[in-house]
Amino acid sequence: MSLDRKAQLAGNLAAVNTRIDQACVAAGRDRAGVRLIVVTKTFPASDLQLLATLGVRDFGENRDQEAKAKWAACAQLPVSWHLVGQLQRNKVNSVLKWADVVQTVDRLELAVALDSAAERLGRRLCVLVQVALDIPVQSARGGCGPAGALALAEKVLELSHLDLCGVMGVAPVQGEPAAAFNRLAEVSRAIQGLAPWADQISAGMSGDLEAAIVNGATQVRIGGAVLGNRPALP
Repeated sequence: MSLDRKAQLAGNLAAVNTRIDQACVAAGRDRAGVRLIVVTKTFPASDLQLLATLGVRDFGENRDQEAKAKWAACAQLPVSWHLVGQLQRNKVNSVLKWADVVQTVDRLELAVALDSAAERLGRRLCVLVQVALDIPVQSARGGCGPAGALALAEKVLELSHLDLCGVMGVAPVQGEPAAAFNRLAEVSRAIQGLAPWADQISAGMSGDLEAAIVNGATQVRIGGAVLGNRPALP
């Protein structure tokens, strides 16, 4: 069973990497400039372990409790952990125990809470400002409006234990993803005017990674195209 699953994951992973390669060629970009984050929410730790043997080095998770259990089961793996789901302040201390990156910072109160938790733990945390790309439809997914992202970035830069690394966005349910990702790239450029090193753009999922890469994504967050149909949530 494990061998069959590993073969399935290897085939899916190869297909996704081919899509990323082709998108980079089409965009005239260096493939080394696009990182693959495999979003493993609802999938077992055994899948992460298999993916790590296939060379995956970045995993994305949505829920603290689930992610923390997988992190504990995979503690020896040479991988990075990204929180890509919404985060409530009462989960901050728990998330800081496993997350290397929090991609969904969309309000000052959350940034301050993360900074305080990082200080208590004596560590630094990479964060991305999440930008909502179709307000108000996307409001349930989180994200601050493009107009507020620069102001939030300015505040994050004042915090002593957070490293502002860039922006994150999710394509709107309706409309062209390319246009939304172009807006995200504009926000990224504005933030880089304040912090030139904050050049990461996390955008693109299984259905729209090509549009994201054409518009400058440096990270794509892929779940189903690598792992297959998602198990039902408990």
